[in-house]
This record gives sequence, structure tokens and C-alpha cells, in this order.
Amino acid sequence: MPRITLPDGKVLEFAQPVTGRQVAEAIGPGLAKKAIGVKLDGTDLRDLGRTIDRDCTIKIVTAKDDDPDALYLLRHSAAHVLAEAICTTFPGTQLAYGPPVDDGFFYDLKTPRPITEGDFAAIEAKMQEIVAQNRPFTRCDYGPDQGLQRTANDKYKRDNAERALQKGDGALSFYTTGTPGQDWEDLCAGPHVPSTGWLKASKVMSVAGAYWRGDQTSDQLTRVYGTCFADEKGLKGHLHRLEEAKRRNHRKLGKEMGLFHIEEDNPGQVFWHPPGWAIYVTLMDYMRAKQRKYGYVEVHTPSVMARSLWERSGHWEKYRENMFTTESEKHDFAIKPMNCPGHLLIYKSSLKSYRDLPLRLAEFGSCCRNEASGALHGIMRVRGFVQDDGHILCTDAQVGDEVATFCRMLTEVYADFGFGRDRITVKLATRPAQRIGDDATWDRTEKTLGDAVRAAGLDFVVSPGEGAFYGPKLEFTLVDAIGRGWQCGTIQLDPNLPGKDRFDATYVAEDGSRKNCVMLHRATLGSLERFLGILIENFEGKFPLWLAPEQVRVIPISEAQLAFAREVKDALFDHGVRVTIDENADSLGAKVRNARLARVNYFAVVGGKEVEERSVALQNQAGEKLGTLPLDAFVARILDEIAKKTLPAHVGAATA
Repeated sequence: MPRITLPDGKVLEFAQPVTGRQVAEAIGPGLAKKAIGVKLDGTDLRDLGRTIDRDCTIKIVTAKDDDPDALYLLRHSAAHVLAEAICTTFPGTQLAYGPPVDDGFFYDLKTPRPITEGDFAAIEAKMQEIVAQNRPFTRCDYGPDQGLQRTANDKYKRDNAERALQKGDGALSFYTTGTPGQDWEDLCAGPHVPSTGWLKASKVMSVAGAYWRGDQTSDQLTRVYGTCFADEKGLKGHLHRLEEAKRRNHRKLGKEMGLFHIEEDNPGQVFWHPPGWAIYVTLMDYMRAKQRKYGYVEVHTPSVMARSLWERSGHWEKYRENMFTTESEKHDFAIKPMNCPGHLLIYKSSLKSYRDLPLRLAEFGSCCRNEASGALHGIMRVRGFVQDDGHILCTDAQVGDEVATFCRMLTEVYADFGFGRDRITVKLATRPAQRIGDDATWDRTEKTLGDAVRAAGLDFVVSPGEGAFYGPKLEFTLVDAIGRGWQCGTIQLDPNLPGKDRFDATYVAEDGSRKNCVMLHRATLGSLERFLGILIENFEGKFPLWLAPEQVRVIPISEAQLAFAREVKDALFDHGVRVTIDENADSLGAKVRNARLARVNYFAVVGGKEVEERSVALQNQAGEKLGTLPLDAFVARILDEIAKKTLPAHVGAATA
């Protein structure tokens, strides 16, 4: 009855409905032993035991750390084992909610007493006991009445069940780890791995407070975080990355290097110190030059704009709670959370012809968003930030070329920061269930974006249903030195804002008619604050020379060489190099040590011989002695490395 299409295109036909496990067995017994779940039609992740009664494509999921579907199954299942272990260890615990998240999972619970890190050993011991028993995860579906009866004594699960039924779920699913009706049970939509024995590489990580359904006026709960991987190697690698992340933490390094600070009573707003601002301005100048090369014209729009504008764009209705608002002379205003409406007003300020398109507008737009205080994170998540924002106003026919050109610019930019193509992943977010436009239009625009990525020499994966309601988008993620992904660049197709119902941004076509243009929202770095935070952690504060806040430190051995040391400094300073001179009375060893701790790229040591020869003894951040260079040759070397944006091997090297 069902026709099952495999990833290689082969079709399996079955005379009656089958389970995912039976499909895996039909492909091969070896695969069946490794299988932990299946995915139908690219979106429907299921247990192996669920029935398949329709034609579909299928992916057999095996336990691999590089497969997000496998990690979802493992971590969702481990969350259940964690919950059972806590319920057993702390009788009277009530369960609330336990999903997988990035790098692990959590479970929110109401416990008889607070859980502390001191309880982790007992919880982990109970988890390992459950894992060692290799108990099966068994799904049971119940009708509404019977399902609600099973949650009668559990306030939070009852709430979850009622909300599931209100959404239209015709039945409620429960999972037991063991024998249905006898062993531990939890209300859950699934899916799960076949048995607890797959969860050997699990660990409890931390504990925090939470509120039921995220409502600060509701019950306070305990949130226990954990993680799970396919094997011990994956878990050990993750724990090592966490230690590396602590060492590289941008808040810690930012303080050590004097880059920035954030006042406690002014959360989410960054105070940039001279060294940090030097990097910030370098980033901005770099992007300004790159965008100019690619045909962008820079604009600037007001930070505060009238409510009527935000109503016109739809932000007042959809985004108001995230906007800082104010009132003047009985009129409402908002500090801009984004730049696109302002760019459309610039476009509309004069009549445009098809000859004027594409029009590429760029702005280092200063934006403010009213982020919850609990979501703020150093300079990675702030309330006030600057975007390297850009909008391309073009015709339908120009979209493909513009997207491909943007992709080429983006890869050039990322390469200069050390993120080659092997450290860029691309997602194509496609049509969501709720959307505007017909399927033919979506087919065309999704194909256009996919073709443009290929034209730029990049591979991509599809994220089904994650596009905006008005159009698909591309998301670019950078993989840092310790393997973490950071979503930075994006380009999004938008016929909505320039359409007749919003800003009615038109141009005069070749036939003299008026047509609405298409808008491409694009950012390369994204928030400059966040991107700089990523760079701090990626490079561990050891920036490549062209970015470094202090590129060269001149170190005279004694006061006798001070005059020539100042001459060396001036020679570099006159060429725009960020250079300082250590005039302290410390020993040479102490001066070199201080320069290394400050993560200065090069130390130009000046002693009696160097004064006599008008040269410097050069060392780098890694402690390598690079020989003695005449002053002119030294300056030329520094300028050449800055111009080429060279990435020395010792800068930002991964230690994982």
C-alpha cells in the first residue's frame, strides 16, 4: 500500500502499513540495528515503532553527532530519563516541560526542595541505572477523556494536555520507559529513541530558575539542564568545547583587554573603550569600503520615527512590545528597531525608473530593541546595536543576480576574518504554512535563491517552513575555532513592504507602466556588537594584525634607546598603524611578558645595537623571534600584512 522513497531515489512498496523499523529492516539488517528513528518527507520526525500508512520519502536516522535529527531524538529521550531520575530521587516532584535545546536539553519541574549542584551525582547515578536497564520507550495514545484522566493529579501536565486538545489534537500521547501502565510515564508528543540504552553519553550540566510557561507572575520552577551525545567521544568533545568557551568568553577577555564595559544600571548598552572602539571603527570602515566596491550607496535615517510609519510597516502591531516608545506634542514615536521602513521612504522620495534599478542602499543603522533583561548576554545580545544593514530595491528579474552577487561579497568578507567556505553553512528557509502568494511564486523564488547560492559556489541545506510569510530567505552561519555555529549573514526576499498595501514603492517600467519593486533585506555581519563578540571568542582576543586594537608595541631596553623608540613609533603612527611604546622602567622580560598578556601582535625591541643600525628586533604574539629588520623594511612588512589582511597561523588557531 505505501510507496516509500529512499534518499537514493529507490522505491520500496509494501502491501500494508509498516513501521519505520520494518522499513529499516527491508533496507538491511545492519541499518535496522543502528536505526533510532525515521523522518518522513523532510519534516516529520518519528519513532521507529510508529505506523507509516501513506506514500512518502523517508530518512532512516542513526545515532550520529553530526545529524541534528539524531541529536534531537537522543536529547528528547534523555530529558525523559532525567525527569524520571529526579522524580525517583525527589518523590513528590511535578513535571512541567522538557524539550531539547541547542547543545542539550532541559526539564522544568516543581520539586519538594531546591535542587543544587550537590544533587547532580545522585541524579546522574539514577540516570545511568535507567540507561543500563535498556528499557524501551513505548508510546500509548489515548482519547481526550482517558488522556485527561491520566493527568488529573498533575497541575502542569493537565495544563499541557488541555492546551494540546485546544489546538486540535484528537488524542493525547504518553511515553513509558518500560512496560505501559506499570513503569514511569510522561505526557509527550515524542519522538524518542527505541530504548534507554542509547543514552549512555548523558550528563547533568546545570540548574537554574524558571517560570511556568515563561510567565513571571506564574509558579516558579526549577530548570535542570543536561546534554546527550551519540557516544562518549562526542560528550567529551562537548565538555572540552565548554571549557574552551569559558576561556574565550568575550566578557572576560573584553575586561582583560579593556575593550568595553556595560553598566549594571544601564543593561544592554555598550560603553566602548579606546581599544574596543578601534576594532569597531575598523570593522565599520572595512564594510563601508566593501559595500562601496559592490555598488552600495550609504544613507542615514532618523533614530526616532513616528508611530504612523511603524503602523504602515506593520511593526506597531506585530513588534510593539520590543520597541522603545516615547511621546512628544501628543504624538507617539518609537526608536527604530530596524532600518527597512526608513530606506523605503528614501526610495519613495523621488520617482524611479527601471534604469535606476537595482538601487542598493546601505546604512550603519543604530537600532534599539527592548530585549528582556534575562535574554541579554554581554555584547552578543544587547538593546542598543548597529547593523551593517542594506536593502536592494530591484525588479523581479534582477533578484537572482543580486542574491548571487551578495553571496560572493559575503564570502569575500568572511574569508578576510578567517572564515573560509569550509567554515560557512547556508540554510534556505522555505515557505511556511501560513503565507501569502501562490505556490508558483514560491516555487520560483525558492529556486532563485537556491540557484544564486550555487552560483556563488556554496552548498546549502533546506529549512522547510522557516521562511517569512511573504518570502524565503538565506541564512549564513559561521563555524568558529571551537566548532560553534553563529548565524550572522542573511538575505531575505520581500515583496510585502514595497507592495501596494504597505509602502507602494513603484518604478516606471520600460512600457511606461508603474510596477512595485521587490525588496531584498540583507546583512553581512549583522549586529556589529555581536559580530565583534564572535571575533573576540573565535580569536581568543588574538586578533589578526589588520583588526588588532594594538598592532605593535615598541619596547626600548632602557631609557638610552627611548629617543629612537619614539622615532620607530612615529614612523608607524604616520602610516595609520595602532602603535604604542612601553616607556616603563621594567626589565625587558617583563615588558615582553606584558605585551604578550595584552595580546599585542608584534613587539619591536630596541637596544643599543638596533639604535646604531636603525633597526628593530621583532617578535610576534606567539613568542617567535623574527630577526632584526631595518626600520624601513619593518614598517613595510607591517603595512603589507595589514593591507593583505594576512591571518598568521598562530592567530585564532583552534585548540579543540
